Amino acid sequence: MTYTILAFAASPRRHGNSETLLDWVLDAMQKDPLVQTEKIVLAQADIKPCRGCNSCEKTNICAIRDDLDLIYEKIIKADCIILAAPIYCMSICSQAKVLIDRAQLFRSRKYVLHLPVTPPERQGKRLGLFISTAGQKWDYVFDASIPVIKCFFHVIDIKNHDTKYLLINNVDEKGAILSHVDAKKQAEEMAETIISTLMSR
Repeated sequence: MTYTILAFAASPRRHGNSETLLDWVLDAMQKDPLVQTEKIVLAQADIKPCRGCNSCEKTNICAIRDDLDLIYEKIIKADCIILAAPIYCMSICSQAKVLIDRAQLFRSRKYVLHLPVTPPERQGKRLGLFISTAGQKWDYVFDASIPVIKCFFHVIDIKNHDTKYLLINNVDEKGAILSHVDAKKQAEEMAETIISTLMSR
């Protein structure tokens, strides 16, 4: 069996701290021959903001035609979804928020149309991982982003207890993560935890 990992690099700054942390996780995962990974860089994708038109509540499809036409299906099929986004002004960056807002389609499917997001046999078997970095050293710097992330994973059928977090603060300048005392080790351990959990289900 092959396990599919779909990762979103949300930072507008390429190869910065959050994307580096994501790459460490993906590199560790790719050592397993049963794992396939795909990384989507949101700053390079054509993803328009939600218009709030609510047409998805009637049609079960988003009215906007862009790269999410294909990404929606990737989200449904993946065994693990990873969202890596830095903290900007005490919450996730706008590129990540656009993706989450457009997940309104899944909320409409689930709660308005009462249709499944994932097949019954796959429910409870998927995992989510939120990776984030912040320049501030405050221990509460990630607090505002957590409910948003939980909402995103919830509407795509990933439960709170199946969502994991890799959060590193006090890394501001680009490349600061490279000097962190154990960020890479944390990333590699998280990769191992996720793969072993997926394989146990």
